Amino acid sequence: MSERLPVFALNTVLFPGATLPLHVFEDRYRALVHHLLTISDKTLRLFAVVAIREGYEVGAHGVQSLHRVGTVAQMTSVVPHADGRFDIEVVGRSRMRLGTLDTSEPYLTGDVDVLEDRPCDEAQDEVRRSLEAYSGYRRQLGELRGEDVSDSKLPGDPTYLSYTLAATCPLPLQERQALLEADDARQRLIMLRHALREEARAMRAIPSLPATEVARTGWCPN
Repeated sequence: MSERLPVFALNTVLFPGATLPLHVFEDRYRALVHHLLTISDKTLRLFAVVAIREGYEVGAHGVQSLHRVGTVAQMTSVVPHADGRFDIEVVGRSRMRLGTLDTSEPYLTGDVDVLEDRPCDEAQDEVRRSLEAYSGYRRQLGELRGEDVSDSKLPGDPTYLSYTLAATCPLPLQERQALLEADDARQRLIMLRHALREEARAMRAIPSLPATEVARTGWCPN
């Protein structure tokens, strides 16, 4: 069943379980945060995060079109500033598909349907292969940096692992969006394994650090 939620458009992809800090300064998103603060139950301070397909987060032209698959996010902390800006932190809760948009409010709202991963018995088989690919990538990155790269414990559950690696893997927006739209954990892990191998191959050809640090994005299993 669809649920009407506020919509926050970003030039990035948020994955379930990942945490993301946001600096809120535009009027429409200030209004969105004010709305969330009226909800006394903090677990219900929810909104939809969707990546921008065309357009910009800010400016006169703004958002032209949005990707329809995004993530339901929960605002977990908020720091107000005297000039009306906010610093907030959010955590991804679940994948969702965005339906009809309503532009009549001070901020965008939309009908949201939560997306569950398709059951896949073979997903567990892909966990070992993905962990091996990530380990090799991390080792190679450590050699380039001249120091060990954090080897924090990764979840063994296929779905949680797929989202954790997706949140930390240095990929362009379109590839991250494709990962979010994947129907199940096995498909997502296969895509990630190939992406890690391509990144490792690129590092061997051009020995410089990738643009995004591994594990830059926080992740939470809740």
